Amino acid sequence: MSNLSEDLVFLVLKYLDEEGYKEAAHMLERESGLYFDMNYFEELVLSGKWDEAEKYLTGFTKLDDNKYSTKIYFEIRKQHYFEALDKKCLAEALDVLTNDLQVFAKGNEELFKEMTQLMTFENIREHESLSMYRDTKSARKVMMKEIRRVIEANPIFRGRLEFPIVKGERLRRLINQSLNWQHMQCEDPHPNPAIDTLFIDHVCDPQPSRTTSYQSPTCSVKSSLSTIAQYASCIGGSFPANNPATEVIEDSDVLSKRMPIVTGDEVTSTITDHGQNQISELAISKNLPSTVVRTLDEGSSPVSMDFHPVWLTVLLVGTSAGEIGLWDISCGGKMVARNFNVWDLGACSMALKVALEKDSHVSVNRVLWSPDGFLFGVAYSKHVVQLYSYIGGDELDQILEIDAHLGGVNDLAFSSPEGELLVITCGDDRTIKVWDVVSGNRCFTFEGHDAPVYSICPHIKDNIPFIFSVSTVGRIKVWLYDNLGDRIDYDAPGLGCTKMAYSADERLFSCGTSKGGESYLVEWNDTVGCFKRVYKGLGPNPLSAVQFDITSNQLLAAGDDHMVKFWHMDNTQLLNTIDADGGLPANPHIRFNSDGSLLAVSSSGNQIKILANANGLDLLQGCGNDSIDASGVESETSRKNGNVAEVNSKTTGEATYGEKAWETIERPSQCQSLQLCADVKRTKISKLIYTNAGDAILALTSNAIHLLWKWPQNDLSSSGKATTKVQPLLWRPTSGLQLMSNDLSSTNPEEAMPCFALSKNDSYLMSASGGMISLFNVISFKTMRKVMAPPPAATCLAFDPRDNNVVVIGMDDSTIMIYNARLDKVTKTLAGHTKRVTSLAFSTSMKSLVSSGADAQIFVWNADEWKIQRSQVLQIPDWNKLRALSDSDTHVQFHEDQLHFLIVHKTHLAIYEVKELGCVNEWVSDSSVPISHATFSCDSQTVYASFVDGTIGIFDASVLVLCCLIKPSAYLPTDISYTVYPVVIAGHPQKPTQFAVGLSNGEVHVLEPLESEGKWGILPTVKRTLKSSAPAKSTFRGFLYE
Repeated sequence: MSNLSEDLVFLVLKYLDEEGYKEAAHMLERESGLYFDMNYFEELVLSGKWDEAEKYLTGFTKLDDNKYSTKIYFEIRKQHYFEALDKKCLAEALDVLTNDLQVFAKGNEELFKEMTQLMTFENIREHESLSMYRDTKSARKVMMKEIRRVIEANPIFRGRLEFPIVKGERLRRLINQSLNWQHMQCEDPHPNPAIDTLFIDHVCDPQPSRTTSYQSPTCSVKSSLSTIAQYASCIGGSFPANNPATEVIEDSDVLSKRMPIVTGDEVTSTITDHGQNQISELAISKNLPSTVVRTLDEGSSPVSMDFHPVWLTVLLVGTSAGEIGLWDISCGGKMVARNFNVWDLGACSMALKVALEKDSHVSVNRVLWSPDGFLFGVAYSKHVVQLYSYIGGDELDQILEIDAHLGGVNDLAFSSPEGELLVITCGDDRTIKVWDVVSGNRCFTFEGHDAPVYSICPHIKDNIPFIFSVSTVGRIKVWLYDNLGDRIDYDAPGLGCTKMAYSADERLFSCGTSKGGESYLVEWNDTVGCFKRVYKGLGPNPLSAVQFDITSNQLLAAGDDHMVKFWHMDNTQLLNTIDADGGLPANPHIRFNSDGSLLAVSSSGNQIKILANANGLDLLQGCGNDSIDASGVESETSRKNGNVAEVNSKTTGEATYGEKAWETIERPSQCQSLQLCADVKRTKISKLIYTNAGDAILALTSNAIHLLWKWPQNDLSSSGKATTKVQPLLWRPTSGLQLMSNDLSSTNPEEAMPCFALSKNDSYLMSASGGMISLFNVISFKTMRKVMAPPPAATCLAFDPRDNNVVVIGMDDSTIMIYNARLDKVTKTLAGHTKRVTSLAFSTSMKSLVSSGADAQIFVWNADEWKIQRSQVLQIPDWNKLRALSDSDTHVQFHEDQLHFLIVHKTHLAIYEVKELGCVNEWVSDSSVPISHATFSCDSQTVYASFVDGTIGIFDASVLVLCCLIKPSAYLPTDISYTVYPVVIAGHPQKPTQFAVGLSNGEVHVLEPLESEGKWGILPTVKRTLKSSAPAKSTFRGFLYE
């Protein structure tokens, strides 16, 4: 069999496994003889399916092939014989002896005679050689261990025990690539082709005469975005659907003569009902940022601008002279200015050195903040991309410098397709490159353009991450994050420099200018593959490309004809124009802040004008003349050195506290910490818990593996409880079973929401990682049962404290299941949440279950009748700095008194009482750094909270006031990446001052205060105790920095 034929067999095997055709896969394995599935064979042997085991084995080796093969067959048949004798099935034993074992008699007469004599024994264990023979299950395991060793030593199995590394859905991908290629060869390709069969090549039938979505003498749409959607749907698990071709919208001049086209529920006509929309558009027009409130003197011509995603008045500017500047719009002052400078010339390429020697002038092509505002990137006109971090004041931290492209770097963007932040660049060398932000390593290089790449637009749709790229001649390509080349190749309107962008509601727009000076602003239908709208009102621009931007309130804007022009997304007619009191260049650069209240516009004389609407004026007045604090964004350097400025805590409510009322721990010598060792490859710690006995820690990683560390009893730890003084052992059972792992057959681990729950006696574990729920015996690591295959998938689990056999399961479809393990069935389904359920907690004294969800709702259920008692919407503060953070999971945990519970949201912490669901205390972060997790100490006197910058806050639970701040430098190595942070935190069940954190890099650390201190931090001077009734709520707002 040729190599390609073998590869095809492996692809078919992979496909059969993915589709669940297990028997067909094993039959193909046997008949091809290419891959011996040791796990399947072991399953047959351990379950005593002797005939099936031998049948599978015959596909790879015969009994007399060599001594190893003979040994394998002999061990199987011998065990079959022993079990028949042990069960007193003499007829079966005689049959095995005479028909199966007889073949081994030649040359082994004495052995065969001995085995024959066993027929006379009442108990085979009476024979000297079988005195250690135990039960059938144990004997099979011992025998299988020996067979595995022999198989691995057998040269016939060499190269057949390892399945080659094949990406998921690979066969589908090859078929889809073929279909895409066939569609591209069609003489008259339909925008949404109907593909009914794979048995013949695909050919589009000729279509009736029709006009295309847009046509000019210099532009034609070669292919459609529908191919992208089809490709994404195919690799997601289904082949292109048989959908009728959808009619394409005609040129805008013809639209008024025909009826609007409807695709599904979406109206794609550009005709506007002015009777219905006149009032709303008038209101929108009045709310445009039209008042010039600041004029910034930059010093050289601004060419790129970007507002900070959280600090709405911080503007990043790049100029034609290579300068970058940070402006505080609230006071109109420039906080930071930096001229272009290569950080490490010795590490640069010779091409860059030569380019700088020939011409030292460098301009900025693009500046951009990362989505979380921690970093910003600068793309320069010669080779280089630089990444900075800004933490306030007049300092910038240099994070990463990349010699990225030959020639200019024309655009950059940030994306996180698999959770890790990447920076994407494009340049004059006709390539697109993807870089790891932490290491600077190049992840992908995309080649295929025949002209410099002008712009890029990464996006994720239907869980498929991809990148648009547009060349300077208007050629658009689409790339996935792999090395398989571009998926789509078509032309932008005007065949000129074009930029593409998605709006917040997933609508795709592009704006560009042809070489002849014609400009086009269009909305795409990225499902059908045509233009939905061609917006009117752009004039000729022979000198430069028109720049555009999108706001969150359905507005498009473009700098054109010495003014800013506005459109409502649903109307092709020009909504309004603003000249910003005059002095604008022909094509000004424009940029909105994230809520659309401020607009930066480049002006003549190297100036930038800041325009505001009513909300923008309020924003600037609220900021006054205060400079930007260093609280929300933290640089890599400061994070590692622990030099983050700390902001005074602000409080409102019943009590007022002094300026700094907490202890800061920033050195390892200030606390006791221990990193737990493990000799297995680990990924992000998704869940973490102490056992109820307090002598072990159990972790669930993002790749569905459970890690259990147990502390030994010795002189340093006579109790055997968890301590930072003794390194625990990564526990493995003596039975030889592998580590406990969850089912991943039907899910992507990165998309799953892992969850687990431990029984009161620490003996049983219920766990899931997006697939089926597994019930484990924690002592033996045995998988006792797998239940409830998704969808829906389990998202949280809790044992009923009154009955270990009852498990409450929160689901990603917003329901809650009551599952009885003894009966192996769901006895009740609870409905109330509108999004996935994210946390569950029981109150034994109140006989209640509390659930929380991604919908920010809290429900209290009667745990006897499983009925809703009351519900409450979590009150998330609506301050500007928190708007981007408000949609996330919530978690609940009961206070020791069982009358109150802790709510954890990434913007704040809160304590509620169960009876009336009143909020007793609340702590809200004024920082852009989200809370990753939080938990009570075992005595409920303390709340431990972790943050995504690596900081750990320790709060007095009675008033939710910070009493201690542990910086990453106190417990993390100095050489660790700044992106590592605690994902989860767990409190020791008997030691109130001990807690553990599970990190994003797979490490687990245990922390305790110094013995000389005996406690964490400084307690606040004003104390308040929790009461069963809800007093007036106190809200404490503050940063974790001073």
